[in-house]
Amino acid sequence: MKRVLSIILGGGAGTRLYPLTKLRAKPAVPLAGKYRLIDIPISNCINSEIQRIYVLTQFNSASLNRHITRTYGMAGFSQGFVEVLAAQQTSESPSWFEGTADAVRKYLWLFEEWDVDQYLILSGDHLYRMNYADFVHRHRETKANITLGVVPVDESRASDFGLMKIDPNGRVISFSEKPKGDALKAMRVDTTILGLPAAKAKDLPYIASMGIYVFERQVLLDLLKGSPDQKDFGKEILPAALKDHNVQAYLFKDYWEDIGTIEAFYNANLALTYQPDPPFSFYDEKAPIYTRSRYLPPTKLLDSKVVESMVGEGCILKECTVKRSVVGIRSRIETDCVIDNTLLMGSDYYESPLERSQAIESGKVPLGIGANTTIQRAIVDKNARIGRNVQIVNKDRVQEANREDLGFVIRNGIVVVIKNATIPDGTVI
Repeated sequence: MKRVLSIILGGGAGTRLYPLTKLRAKPAVPLAGKYRLIDIPISNCINSEIQRIYVLTQFNSASLNRHITRTYGMAGFSQGFVEVLAAQQTSESPSWFEGTADAVRKYLWLFEEWDVDQYLILSGDHLYRMNYADFVHRHRETKANITLGVVPVDESRASDFGLMKIDPNGRVISFSEKPKGDALKAMRVDTTILGLPAAKAKDLPYIASMGIYVFERQVLLDLLKGSPDQKDFGKEILPAALKDHNVQAYLFKDYWEDIGTIEAFYNANLALTYQPDPPFSFYDEKAPIYTRSRYLPPTKLLDSKVVESMVGEGCILKECTVKRSVVGIRSRIETDCVIDNTLLMGSDYYESPLERSQAIESGKVPLGIGANTTIQRAIVDKNARIGRNVQIVNKDRVQEANREDLGFVIRNGIVVVIKNATIPDGTVI
């Protein structure tokens, strides 16, 4: 894998994940109580012995830069690195990134300097564990110019992805990016061609692109330089490449989830608490997911009840109930709280007992979750201050609402408390 350079695409504005992306780049969004989204593809690369990794980003990249710098400092005697490449304006290219392919094109001058055989292009907002070495080996065995990672999907999700048709040898013969209506139906295939059983193939009649690709070095350079007006891989580069290039499909058979929307992000996080076997596990010693070492104290449970949940380091839970939830680092939950089917992202810092008492005496809300508060089916972003006797339960079953002025929004019926927001005592949402 020393002949492979990895490029992770994280430059999108992350509008579907807003407001979680209001103050951070999409790859920097917290995951599973202690990780960041970017830790997934980077860890997969490291576990696959691919150690030269670039991350392309454009929006709110400060926290992403900080996380990567503090987490992935490679040894000085190694050529390995993880480096953020932010969008920049130059005299030759005065515009920002205008699409996935355009982002890679703008840094081709840098990628060309590396003596590699293949470029591995990855997405920064998926949850999965893959040995990319298998992916690259399949690419080399089939003598492909381009290989796409693919998964079978059902009709309800198909229009969210690039879809393709393949021949019996795995070669892609047709590609359509996020088709709808008749165009969607035209992409239905018999997925037994992927080796699926007939019953499963009936439920999953589409072949979806995972948004991860292996390109032969010269093929990528030629495609991007030869088509300067084509800005996106899925919409333009890949469909145009089918005629003259051997484009192969690589079936990924394990768990994979695109967590680019609030609902998908919420469901993927809470699925981690499922028993006995969650669809994705962080407990794999052979392929660990890496993140920043924070050296936090152990979590303290003071007469609390925790059911089917994950609790990060450095938390203090006092006489409360937590059910089917993910509790992030440094979370503080006070007496008689109920946290149910909720993702708490935690805090970036602690407040001392003196600071907390002073806040309460002055009528302010201290960091964390106040006493007698109930939170159900919600995402609470970092550093939120939730007062006492608060009810975040979406009592009116609202599906969509924008109340950023009050510190929250609602997406698909999920209440999202914004980072650094304050929810006063007695509030009912």
